Amino acid sequence: MSADSALTQDLFRQALQDPHGALDRIVGLGDEFGLPVSRQAVKTHIASLDDGASKQWLLKARGGL
Repeated sequence: MSADSALTQDLFRQALQDPHGALDRIVGLGDEFGLPVSRQAVKTHIASLDDGASKQWLLKARGGL
């Protein structure tokens, strides 16, 4: 997903407006690519990221995540 900047931006905008929907969408994308993942796995992965852009995303989207 990170290689697709349009998708990344779309997910970021969705997370700002509908964090739970963004999680569902990420899980759905995983399923589409044959990489099933749970909502909890997505939350855990996001929380483990240690770069500035990810931390900024988390601050903005934290309310629903």
